[in-house]
Amino acid sequence: MTRASLDKDPRDVAAMFDDVAGRYDLTNDVLSLGQDRLWRRAVLKALDAQPGETVLDIAAGTGTSSEPFADGGVHVVPADFSLGMLRVGNRRRPDLGFTAADAMRLPFADASFDAVTMSFGLRNVSSVDGALAEFLRVTKPGGRLVVCEFSQPVNALFRKVYTEYLMRSLPPIARRVSSNPESYVYLAESIQAWPAQRELALKLQEGGWRQVEWRNLTGGIVALHRAQKSP
Repeated sequence: MTRASLDKDPRDVAAMFDDVAGRYDLTNDVLSLGQDRLWRRAVLKALDAQPGETVLDIAAGTGTSSEPFADGGVHVVPADFSLGMLRVGNRRRPDLGFTAADAMRLPFADASFDAVTMSFGLRNVSSVDGALAEFLRVTKPGGRLVVCEFSQPVNALFRKVYTEYLMRSLPPIARRVSSNPESYVYLAESIQAWPAQRELALKLQEGGWRQVEWRNLTGGIVALHRAQKSP
């Protein structure tokens, strides 16, 4: 399967996330068997944002990933292109500055943020290279980027079992807990089509990011890529 086979109009993708917004966090918790909480903690540690710094959390959804930053004294901007997600997040945490934003055309000035993070959203943009260029633009010199995204399990047997779970088990589970289970078929396919860890690292380097490194989580189901903008 190629990424081209998964191309969707950005408006359709936004509508898909609008539809699942109400039960999005619950569905993620169930489908990941609670691992999503561990992944969020790993992002916090990798970004290492300090009180007083400004962080852009792009594809923040309902703000679950942004809350720990705010609670730790970091000025975080939760941004997403799904208005449905933003509405749900704003009702739950009105103290956070939820912002409508397209990763391809960020509504922020150059060098606005000490750090940028994106969790489980990069594979849904129409141009990964374009999004990485925008992240670089809005990051201050010497600032950092952390991308948390589904990846390829490193063990061949585990990878086969995981693929079977994605395509056979995930849709039936989603039908029980999600408000739009059909969208999770697309999400499962997008995970399968996503490049492996090294390929994404090369994209980051080619996009101008430096000191690129990655760390596998849960056997490579998820990978954290960390990079820095040149001072």
